[in-house]
Amino acid sequence: MISLTEQDFKSYETRKRARFINSLSGFKSANLLGTINSKGQTNVSIISSAFHLGADPALLGFIIRPDKSPRHSLNNIRQNKLCSLNQIHSEFFKQAHQTSTRYPQEISEFAACGLTEEYLDGFKAPFVKESHIKMALQLEEEKKIEINGTHLLIMSIKTVYLPENCLLEDGFIDLEQVGTVCVSGLDSYHSTTRLARLPYASLQNATKIP
Repeated sequence: MISLTEQDFKSYETRKRARFINSLSGFKSANLLGTINSKGQTNVSIISSAFHLGADPALLGFIIRPDKSPRHSLNNIRQNKLCSLNQIHSEFFKQAHQTSTRYPQEISEFAACGLTEEYLDGFKAPFVKESHIKMALQLEEEKKIEINGTHLLIMSIKTVYLPENCLLEDGFIDLEQVGTVCVSGLDSYHSTTRLARLPYASLQNATKIP
């Protein structure tokens, strides 16, 4: 085992340090964020920072990088208070990865990366048609993280679209059924294999652990 101190990884070249720190937290969700501005210009960008915030009310959060340079997704969400979140699966992860390119605002990543805009039930932000599990989200709060200038967006979940065969009776969503992938670091994509679903953790169940 090696030991790396803060001074060690601070000395890394910028991109090496970013790869190292981005890999440390383990596997992360891989989603596409669909937005549109007030002029009708669409944008789709990959994010790996989406996380569960609570079930009642149904909330999730994600982090947007500092807006020192143009952040089209952030600006669009600020304008319309809406976005879509679309899980990435194994059949289009390469196109999804390409959305991290810094295209000019007048170029939609949907067209540039071979993805399809989809509008559902009058929701004003575009979904990714290729995605199997997608959510309509509404902005509830934005908080700037002062230490590094990033932005935490807290979103309420308004509608969820998913295939019927991946929703189990107890409410569990079987992500493997639809080929959802995860990401480690900035550019490594992975399929998953479930080890087991365990019973609710309790003192009673703890006595049954071998």
